[in-house]
Amino acid sequence: MNQKTLKNISSFRRVSLITVIAVYFLILVGGIVRSSGSGMGCPDWPKCFGCWVPPTDVSQLPENYQEVYLNKRLEKNERFVKMLHALGFHEKAEEIKHDKAILIEGEFNATKTWIEYLNRLTGAIIGLLVIATFLYSWKLRNEDKLLPLLSFLNLVLVIFQGWIGSIVVSTNLLHWMITVHMILALLIVCLLLYVHYRAYKLNHVIKLKTDKPSHLFVVLVIGFVLMMLQVVWGTQVREQVDMVAMKFGNLFRAEWIDHLGIDFLIHRSFSLLLLGIHLWFIYKVYRLSYRKSSILKWSQIMVVLIFFEIITGAGMAYFGIPAFLQPVHLLVGSLIIGVQFVVLLQLRDQKKVVLNTSKS
Repeated sequence: MNQKTLKNISSFRRVSLITVIAVYFLILVGGIVRSSGSGMGCPDWPKCFGCWVPPTDVSQLPENYQEVYLNKRLEKNERFVKMLHALGFHEKAEEIKHDKAILIEGEFNATKTWIEYLNRLTGAIIGLLVIATFLYSWKLRNEDKLLPLLSFLNLVLVIFQGWIGSIVVSTNLLHWMITVHMILALLIVCLLLYVHYRAYKLNHVIKLKTDKPSHLFVVLVIGFVLMMLQVVWGTQVREQVDMVAMKFGNLFRAEWIDHLGIDFLIHRSFSLLLLGIHLWFIYKVYRLSYRKSSILKWSQIMVVLIFFEIITGAGMAYFGIPAFLQPVHLLVGSLIIGVQFVVLLQLRDQKKVVLNTSKS
């Protein structure tokens, strides 16, 4: 492999890694938006109060600004409802059509507006990074034809994610739309990690680093699926927290936990099951893998993250759901998904090495 190709591989992996880090930063910022109640800080999209740079004082807005932006959101929702009906999602369409919460238009709050605006700026930067990832992948099309295709798919997903973000705003933070928004973010992360790892294999030979990779792979797939369910369940709990917070007028945070439903109890208990599965996994990895293998190192990081996730969850449960812990809890959960995915990619290649070795 010539020096130019090696340089292109290095450049692509560097850009794709920066993009992964940026997406995780956006997840953190998104958590801050939710925990601070800033999701509707900008009532329109992609602009904010009709401007690319949002206002800093209510005096910069027309007197009937709430009515103006409510009507704009309702117009967009009508189009979205028609689209859902056309796609066959009649129940969801009617849910949005008759949701009275959508009719609530909040008052201007400069702090919340700028928090949401910074969230959107971060998203715009990620869009540019994803475009850069695709452009750099094009240089490697002769070495791996799938890299440009997958990188373009990721660009499409990011554009779709931006559109979903606009729907989240127009529906006044409709709960199930926020869950879809989160799942899409995790899908984008995993696809970025995959192309990053795929490029690594262009100039590295995968060597045998663990025994019985098929067994380890199955255990971690179970852990990965359960962790995805835990994240989705967590978004349901978060939605309940939002409703309880609204009920209490964002006061008496220490009492919110007592008013959460069965989803919270399941989410809390489920974390212990996840911990048990991953402790068993790391025990098997420790017994079956080389001490300096990346599989062992990433598995150790994964278990540490799970412990930290449980600690932040307990901190929220026992200390009145501190606002600063909510985005941290969300970020760590997302990091666990990413690390699991990386280890699964490595174990999949280990399975191939074992199979090739047995054939030879």
